[in-house]
Amino acid sequence: MKSTYIKTIVVALATLVVASCSGDKKKGVDYNQFKTQVQLTPDQEKSFDEITAKYQQLQEQNFQAAKAQGGNMDRVALGIKGEELRAQQSIEMAKVLDGPQMERFNKFVDENARKRPRYDNALLERIKAEAQLSEDEFKVVNAANDAFEKAFSDAHDVYHGNNDLAKEYWEKFDTQRKAAIQKALTPEHYTKFEEIVKEIQFKGRK
Repeated sequence: MKSTYIKTIVVALATLVVASCSGDKKKGVDYNQFKTQVQLTPDQEKSFDEITAKYQQLQEQNFQAAKAQGGNMDRVALGIKGEELRAQQSIEMAKVLDGPQMERFNKFVDENARKRPRYDNALLERIKAEAQLSEDEFKVVNAANDAFEKAFSDAHDVYHGNNDLAKEYWEKFDTQRKAAIQKALTPEHYTKFEEIVKEIQFKGRK
């Protein structure tokens, strides 16, 4: 029964999705801006440039591969690959920058990289723990969160370049996400869930 309910959530949100086109230009992180905020030695700067160039090229390759899918561009998969690349880049960069520099680098990337439009893993774990969700309840939260991300990402070409419209879509899908979760959680658990996510709001697209 729970499995059927979870599938219903995904289908319900997915029906509101508008198929994407493929012709948008994306913006990456400006790593030159970061270099103005720290003092790097010549050797550090050389390695820094090599590493960031490497991962920007990999990101571009991923983007072009996704764009080649045409109307079937999978933006969720692209976002996941972007997260993985940033994690790998951070591991390599830690061999070049010192502790304080690395802390500032991770903060800079976190503030400037495009985030996946969803509750991230850290927030999900907090929801599960603090709201004391059962495994079945948590599965519904995850399913609703995944469906929200797909719906918002797939509608990208409808709101692209229009933050007001993007906000409208985000809020519509977020309302549906919360409604699906509310049906599965006990009143006490949902009240705690609402308290945890109350600060999560639409942020303008970079």
